[in-house]
Amino acid sequence: MTTSTTDCIRKEIHLRAPRTRVWKALSDAEEFGTWFGMKLEGRFVPGQPVFGRITHPDYSHIHLEMRIERMEAERLFSYRWHPYPMDVKRDYSIEPMTLVEFHLEAAEGGTLLKVVESGFDQLPPDRRDEAFRMNDGGWTSQLVRIERHVTS
Repeated sequence: MTTSTTDCIRKEIHLRAPRTRVWKALSDAEEFGTWFGMKLEGRFVPGQPVFGRITHPDYSHIHLEMRIERMEAERLFSYRWHPYPMDVKRDYSIEPMTLVEFHLEAAEGGTLLKVVESGFDQLPPDRRDEAFRMNDGGWTSQLVRIERHVTS
């Protein structure tokens, strides 16, 4: 299921895995990078940044920063980042970051994972629509990837 406005992407998936397993896939930086497709340096600690790069060959030139916001064990993991930072000549550090939230809920036979990314309306107008469109499709793909990861 997907619900979107111009500012917010919402997606959810029922994962046939226990919450402890899904939580580890989200909260451990190395494991997060494995299913997400990025190489991260450091650990996820609220209030701290983590830097990395995309590992997909077509996007390996993309370097990123995640600022970890909240970690509530087996319930909520959130961070801020610059969505769709594709232009290596652009300084994204001067732009606002969007907020990504993963909400975990117990569900029959596994875990309900909800992903919310908000803050697109604060982005510069010249890239707002593309960042929203690309991340909307990206989250659809990433939910498939985490599903494969936690059920394999």
